[in-house]
Amino acid sequence: MSELNTSIKSPPSIRISSGEYHQRWRLIKDALARYGVVAGGLGVIVAIVLIFFYLLYVVYPLFISATAKPVSEYAVPEQALGNTLLLEMEEQNEVGARFTDSGQVVFFEAATGKTILTQAVAIPEGTHIASFAQGSPINEGAVIYGLSDGRAVIAKHQYKVTYPNNVRVITPSLKYPLGEQPLVLDDSGAALEKIAVKVGENATTIVAKTADTPQGPGKIRLINFQKEQSLFADEAALTRTDSVLEQSAAGIAGILIDKDESNLYLISNDGQLGFFDISDKSSPAIRQQQNVVDAGQKITSVAFLNGDLSLMIGDSSGLVSQWSMVKDKLNRPAMQKTRSFKVSDKAVVSINAEQRRKGFMTTDADGIVGIYHSTAERQMIKERVSDALPTAAVLSPRANALLVQSADGKMHFWHIDNEHPEVSIKSLWQKVWYESYPKPDYIWQSSSANSDFEPKYSLTPLVFGTLKAAFYAMLVAMPLALMGAIYTAYFMAPRMRQYVKPSIEIMGALPTVILGFLAGLWLAPFMEEHLAGLFVMLMIIPVGVMLFAFAWQFVPKAIAHNLSGGWDAALLIPIILLSGWFAFKVSVPLEAFLFHGSLRDWFKTELGIGYDQRNALVVGVAMGFAVIPTIFSIAEDAIFSVPKHLTVGSLALGATPWQTMVRVVLLTASPGIFSAVMIGFGRAVGETMIVLMATGNTPVMDLSVFQGLRTLAANIAVEMPESEVDSTHYRVLFLAALVLFMFTFVFNTLAEVIRQRLREKYSSL
Repeated sequence: MSELNTSIKSPPSIRISSGEYHQRWRLIKDALARYGVVAGGLGVIVAIVLIFFYLLYVVYPLFISATAKPVSEYAVPEQALGNTLLLEMEEQNEVGARFTDSGQVVFFEAATGKTILTQAVAIPEGTHIASFAQGSPINEGAVIYGLSDGRAVIAKHQYKVTYPNNVRVITPSLKYPLGEQPLVLDDSGAALEKIAVKVGENATTIVAKTADTPQGPGKIRLINFQKEQSLFADEAALTRTDSVLEQSAAGIAGILIDKDESNLYLISNDGQLGFFDISDKSSPAIRQQQNVVDAGQKITSVAFLNGDLSLMIGDSSGLVSQWSMVKDKLNRPAMQKTRSFKVSDKAVVSINAEQRRKGFMTTDADGIVGIYHSTAERQMIKERVSDALPTAAVLSPRANALLVQSADGKMHFWHIDNEHPEVSIKSLWQKVWYESYPKPDYIWQSSSANSDFEPKYSLTPLVFGTLKAAFYAMLVAMPLALMGAIYTAYFMAPRMRQYVKPSIEIMGALPTVILGFLAGLWLAPFMEEHLAGLFVMLMIIPVGVMLFAFAWQFVPKAIAHNLSGGWDAALLIPIILLSGWFAFKVSVPLEAFLFHGSLRDWFKTELGIGYDQRNALVVGVAMGFAVIPTIFSIAEDAIFSVPKHLTVGSLALGATPWQTMVRVVLLTASPGIFSAVMIGFGRAVGETMIVLMATGNTPVMDLSVFQGLRTLAANIAVEMPESEVDSTHYRVLFLAALVLFMFTFVFNTLAEVIRQRLREKYSSL
């Protein structure tokens, strides 16, 4: 029997192998968990690094230097037809045009110089061209010929694009917007020595300086043709208005008319700029007369910057100054110098403005071509195109090619790579004097419906708004979250803590879009209507709590002892609610008595502080509510995790609970509390939807709590869907994201260093 029992017992080797199996499986699971955690951590690091490099990849082209490369050089097409008055180039950089002093227009291939078409302008026989001027190059390239007999011819060059056999063909031609018959501008037949024109859809304005005649000195004449379409006529009738400026014509070297045909600029040889209001074509009035160059210098070239709000004036010293229209102290428009560019040591021969951006090209007497951007105050390109003196130059409409004719009879065609001239350190971070602004300022305004809009890409107001929103959010969240965490972890009854802590943590699960929606549609109007009540509440509630605490001392001990320790905080809930209700009730008579019925109006009239309905105060309350759960949960865990033997030992040595809290518990938990604050601050900095919906989303720099703001994150969310891919606007938004990324990375790194030092310092407690 014993042998049988022995035979049926399991061998010891089987039991050992089973134990080894479980031990090995446990080790495998531990290894898998360890490697999984390591892989997850490395994956997070790799993802962050990839995000950083992708942002850098998109932003990097903003800071690549512009380049210009020669494409071809050839003899001036049809040079025998006369000297060049104007060079032009169409949008595709395929066809160029040369307007000559003999009245011929030569269309040629821009890259090779091969003549495409030669067309004569309708210049009457027996007259010659006395003056020539270009209208707005954007408006189909209008030009005007001033003749020796007081007449003028307006022509436009245009390009028709067709695609026979899927091949693009550009066909140039001339047309006459006011007819081929010359326009009589001066009845006496005096030659038109200087002339300017602006051709619009319904009106055309011409200003001409006539030559001196035996009958008298020359005059400056203003002629306006207004189209009036009759209901029964096929063609529009022209209504003409004539006037003469009360300005001496002697010494006038240049005439410019803005695109609205309401402002006129006369440039004299001695450096004087005359600024006239020609809104009323029958009665032009002078607004300003001033000197625009240094003593001893002469104006050698002048041109409008795109938009016709600024004049770029080049002088004989190689300086180009920008004069913009601003409002003076009496709110009257006046020309003021906003910036200058030292482009050369020689005289500036010509200035050509870009047609779609605030850039311009200069050529000097040494044959050096420079391309600049006015807003960014940045030199993009400076190249010697020819050893000979440039006689004519033009930038293509897209500013990606240039054509220069030199005095040696050569034409030079260059390709330009200049994608993002608007961006510079100054335009991003410093004050810039924008057109029509009274002074330099930080402005973000990235787009407009106007084609000649000046983009404003200052990131400073966005960074300011981000920090302002985070500051007010933390100002609301930190006291409530930290004080609540201290009381919950150290003083509150355990059973009450089981309800309070999860309830506050559930607050963190609320979608921020809901909080932003409530803040924008309910909280903002409520705070505007009860602004005085909010300030009164900040005083009444603490007083109510203190009065309740004082009265609690006189409660019979039998009743007080029935409440177990830590539950007495529940009694404060009705006290706080009643104090808040009382604050709003009493604020109405107080506001009427102290602030003449409206605290908002009192702030405006007495202190000069405006009030926007969606402001930083609304953001502080709404975003503070969103940040409180994060700070509370982490800080409460840190305080609750302080070893009990430290608190018991402190109490045993005679310290009070408050002394133990301040000198033992808080110091031991300080690394965790600091981490809670930093994580909450990071949440506030990166918040998008609350800031987007609870503020006016206005990028202003104002410390007032009653003014709106715009943060980096909200700006990206608003404008990224509307930006053109790979445009300057698109890349600047990515730059804003990179700034936000770097800010949070650096700030969190410093916070981690401080947390580690706190841990080392108080780990010995």
